Amino acid sequence: MFSSKEMPSPSSLFSAYASIATSMMLFRSMVNEIIPYPIRSYLFSTFRFFFKPRSSLLTLVIDESTGIARNLVYDASETYLCTKVSPNTERLKISKTSREKNLTIKLEKGEQVVDFFDDIELKWRFVCTEPEKNDPNNHNPFLSRSEKRCFELSFHKKHKEKVLNYYVPYILEKSRKIKDEQRVLKMHTLNNSPSYGGIKWESINLDHPATFETLAMDPEAKKAVIEDLERFVSRKDFYKRVGRAWKRGYLLYGPPGTGKSSLVAAMANHLKFDVYDLQLANIMRDSDLRKLLLATGNKSILVIEDIDCSVDLPDRLLPDGRNNKQHDVQLTLSGLLNFIDGLWSSCGDERIIIFTTNHKERLDPALLRPGRMDMHIHMSYCTSHGFGKLASNYLGINSCHRLFAEIESLINNVEITPAQVAEELMKNEDADIALEGLVKLLKRKKFEGDEFKIQDSSKRQKIEKRRRKPVRTASRRITRRRYL
Repeated sequence: MFSSKEMPSPSSLFSAYASIATSMMLFRSMVNEIIPYPIRSYLFSTFRFFFKPRSSLLTLVIDESTGIARNLVYDASETYLCTKVSPNTERLKISKTSREKNLTIKLEKGEQVVDFFDDIELKWRFVCTEPEKNDPNNHNPFLSRSEKRCFELSFHKKHKEKVLNYYVPYILEKSRKIKDEQRVLKMHTLNNSPSYGGIKWESINLDHPATFETLAMDPEAKKAVIEDLERFVSRKDFYKRVGRAWKRGYLLYGPPGTGKSSLVAAMANHLKFDVYDLQLANIMRDSDLRKLLLATGNKSILVIEDIDCSVDLPDRLLPDGRNNKQHDVQLTLSGLLNFIDGLWSSCGDERIIIFTTNHKERLDPALLRPGRMDMHIHMSYCTSHGFGKLASNYLGINSCHRLFAEIESLINNVEITPAQVAEELMKNEDADIALEGLVKLLKRKKFEGDEFKIQDSSKRQKIEKRRRKPVRTASRRITRRRYL
């Protein structure tokens, strides 16, 4: 113990403290003047690294996107964690659609799930953060600017190799099996709302019931399409061996109402592929087109309907030979072609691209060559076989009805679409009444067609008479006057 005489006075303590503080400030000023800032920063970070408390945990951050493309590990983790919800979880999001068998369960913000793999404890956490308003890294047009989402996976550092080499591949495979078991086809469409900072895909369930069995289409053409689709999906190794992107292009052309959209739905149901409906009129730049391609998933059908009238491409000639001068649209024909079969088309596997048009002759020949549109499918007017299929679908009858022979005779001599026939068959559930109405419609169309042919023939005859009639020239009239 110190005696009161040995204790330093408060004034001496204060003087010592002031001297030390002054010395420290002087030393700090000298260090700042002598040692450059990069070296000081490096020394400080090194010092902090050695003396900070060490953690035994390693955390993997799984962001929702990687640049401009979706992160497959994030999607797989989201699907996998639906089956690993623990009793300690306090908040969950649930949903169910009409075609889903089970409830869809997702984690709420900040919730955690504990999983075990080969006696390794793995802690999952769902994190949502608000990005800064002026964040230069937040330029992804497919994610909402309102939040950034990611999963954080934490585990002991000594298990790093096992988690990366075995656990993550296990999640990818497990999620694939879950999706196959709960497969619900999706119809994706564009959303260019300003709140998303650009164009993005949004989806709903594809509930279209069309199948190849119910399709009123020429049987030989239908068989050719089915065989071509099945050959395409079974040739992954072939496409890789020959150095081609694993994709296939189809052009569906024909009059309106001949079943082009129904054929797309039948192809999607047959292959279990999602459908992406791409409206070119909503896209302003080639760069947006490339980003949308990257955002489409594998095993998908990309549909561009009415390609001849959906958009006027700036470097494409109009029908009268004039150049299109739309300066505000930067979507070009070359950009579309590169999107179909250029380098960007290889960014994905097992994809089908379908163009539909009512006027094939209006399309640029560059769009129609093999490698872009590999198979051209003509959707024609209704035939006797197509009528039989429609009658079976809508009325539940086969070729035993008394009016079938008359209808088949008429339908082969008029131009009527399957949509018009189907509309007539839907007017009444009684087969006799419905078929009698169809007979009247076919007779009226045949009469109108015959009348049109007569008028057309009469016009041609008049034109031909005018061509054959001799025409007096001015020189002849002048010569005749001289003789008179």
